[in-house]
Amino acid sequence: MRPRRPSPFIGLALLVALPVLPSAAAETAEAVKAFPSRAIRIVVPFPAGGPTDILSRVIAERMSEDWGQPVVIENRPGANTVIGAQQVARAAPDGYTLLAAMDTTLVMNPAALKNLPYDPFRDFAPVTLAAKNTSLLTVRADGGPKTIGELIAKARVNSGKLNYGAGIITTRLAGYLFNREAGIDVQLVPYKGSAEVVQGLLTGAVDYIIDGVASSLPLIQSGRFRALAKLNSRPLPALPDVQPLSLVAGMPALDDISSWIAIVAPARTPRAVVDKIQQEVAKMYADPALYERLQKSGINAVSSTPEEFDAFFRKEAVRWERAFRESGIQLE
Repeated sequence: MRPRRPSPFIGLALLVALPVLPSAAAETAEAVKAFPSRAIRIVVPFPAGGPTDILSRVIAERMSEDWGQPVVIENRPGANTVIGAQQVARAAPDGYTLLAAMDTTLVMNPAALKNLPYDPFRDFAPVTLAAKNTSLLTVRADGGPKTIGELIAKARVNSGKLNYGAGIITTRLAGYLFNREAGIDVQLVPYKGSAEVVQGLLTGAVDYIIDGVASSLPLIQSGRFRALAKLNSRPLPALPDVQPLSLVAGMPALDDISSWIAIVAPARTPRAVVDKIQQEVAKMYADPALYERLQKSGINAVSSTPEEFDAFFRKEAVRWERAFRESGIQLE
């Protein structure tokens, strides 16, 4: 039996139909132009209640108001932000999944950890810097030391018996450096995020904490906590009387240890979408009421262009990789 020859009309029909179908490029361009046309998800790699979560919820609320689309927060804590970061790195590069990344995510993890399941330089598209926060060394007001000197003296008398709480690698590193510079033996109690760190101090599980301002601020203002020092020299309007640790303890190595928060998208997210998100953040930060709201929460809101943030975090990566190498500190 001779095989049947395909009808020439089939090929003709395909040729006629092809021009009617929109190209993939045209569909992508239309989707970018319409962005956002559905819900956006911001993954926060910490439990609810910490500075990153607080900031992300403020941003999400304003985005939703301005764009008329739901902007939801998804808390994905664990593994020093690795779980949340990996999830976003694998998401579709369309702008509908964003990551509230910290210095821990993009700088500290590559410097301190091996076999990361994501590459901070290749897997994310930088959108904007969102905040530069100040960390505090804080104790309970009831029975706690009144000065850094008193804390150091107490730790020396009770060598190996005190402990401190910290969540992100930045604050854990700060605790290691503080103990080393002060010549004291204090044990680390690691937590997943700021809310747990604060709870640890509140319940007496730890003797002091090194953590961001936002979660502790209400307890400091109510008199239950006492901030002994801040870990950089930047102004802190919410707590104007708190002095830098480098000044009150004479520790130059602790002159500028602070955390920052940024927004990133999966790599290959269209630049027009990245720009729209960045411009929205810059616009909301220009609102004095919103800016003051964040300041009162202990969050120093800062925006940037994608290029400015990319250059900033790459410089930070070099800085902290060198710091870890020179310190010899090993963090689990």
